[in-house]
Amino acid sequence: MVFSSITFLFYFFPVFFGIYYLLPRSLRNWWVLIASSVFYAWGAPLFFFILVGSSLIDFYLVKGIFQSEVKSKRRLLLVLSLVKNVGLLLYYKYANFFIENINLALDGLGVHEIPVLDVVLPIGISFYTFQTITYAMDVYKGKHQPVQHPHELLLYILSFPQMIAGPIVQFNTVADQITDRVETTDKFLFGFYRFSIGLGKKVLIANTVGALATQMLALSDPTASEAWIGILAYTFQIYFDFSGYSDMAIGLGKMMGFDFPENFDNPYTSKSITEFWRRWHITLGAWMRQYLYIPLGGNRVKRQARLYFNLWVVFLISGLWHGASWNFVIWGAYHGLFLVLERIFLLRLLEKSGKFISWIWTFFIVVIGWVFFSIEDNARMWKYLSSLFHFGSFNGLTIDPQTFTLLFIAAFFAFFTLIKPGKVIEQRSFNEVIRLRSIIFRLGIAMLLIILSVGAISGEGFNPFIYFRF
Repeated sequence: MVFSSITFLFYFFPVFFGIYYLLPRSLRNWWVLIASSVFYAWGAPLFFFILVGSSLIDFYLVKGIFQSEVKSKRRLLLVLSLVKNVGLLLYYKYANFFIENINLALDGLGVHEIPVLDVVLPIGISFYTFQTITYAMDVYKGKHQPVQHPHELLLYILSFPQMIAGPIVQFNTVADQITDRVETTDKFLFGFYRFSIGLGKKVLIANTVGALATQMLALSDPTASEAWIGILAYTFQIYFDFSGYSDMAIGLGKMMGFDFPENFDNPYTSKSITEFWRRWHITLGAWMRQYLYIPLGGNRVKRQARLYFNLWVVFLISGLWHGASWNFVIWGAYHGLFLVLERIFLLRLLEKSGKFISWIWTFFIVVIGWVFFSIEDNARMWKYLSSLFHFGSFNGLTIDPQTFTLLFIAAFFAFFTLIKPGKVIEQRSFNEVIRLRSIIFRLGIAMLLIILSVGAISGEGFNPFIYFRF
């Protein structure tokens, strides 16, 4: 079940919030857990029971970490939790990837191939793993006490707004809200407004340019104009697709009284790759920095070579996290390369070049990177990349009015929108803008976006979500 579906919008959404606000506060967490279980089991019924069992094991392992005063025992329990959770991820997401590459390496040596495993990638396995790891690590490091009851941990892990595709919510940032949060009219109205903006981004922009991107990226021998149209369409699709989902998740959480972290901050306006990664998938960057980059030594290392090594390792792992395929590893290495180059000299050069040149350069690097990300077949990937620079095949770069309009609208809202949902309004404090005209205006926008989105969903069958793969 996806947020941008008729089933969710007309059945799950109204039933969930109708019952949620009719229940006394003491029962609301139980209702969130029940509804979240239905939501997840809808798409992955078999893995749901594995997820619940694994989470219950974590509850007792982490409880032991908190209660034990013996350092070696605490460390052992932490290792057991990490091995279990990373093991699940490796088995379900990467086992066949490793087997296929071992078979490829042994090909021609007369060695029997290792049979691939009959496993299906569970929805949201990567996000589940990150949140179970942060729960164990935050308690181990003393950032927060563990939850008191198993159902509270399941609520943190399973909460339907962010379970499938984030934002990645670190335990210490939301732990107190599990048992003590405040639901207000202000939060509900803002959450509804934020949800509608995310729905519009996903359905009205991402789905529209996504259909164009799918068509162009599937071409076996595109001209330069077709290649650029395709990758630009994908550039806007993946942004509005993922940021739209994050907006919807944050909005739904807000309607329940939760404050989930921001996940995007106009990343395509960045003036460097370093800045881009402070603005793109913010919660993933924060997780990688907190639980991987800093333990490797971070910026505190004595030798610059070790700093560059740490950056590369983090981004290689980040690339592999996105998918069990070499194109994601290449994508991670590509971004890691430019981060290292910026540390060495490129960042100083960009600062001297001026904001406009820095923005054009950064956007160009990001767009080229999406070629590696979007095409898993290596031969097709390099073929498509070369097509971008076959300047003789532009043929005047004739773009039909509909395609031009789609790309223009996507670019406008990616680059020039002045409203950052969740930032501008919340900084003003929603209580300060709760005047009648302000409420009517925002509710009017929300209803218009929902009506337009429902019409688009009903009339089109193209409604995928890119990050469900991860």
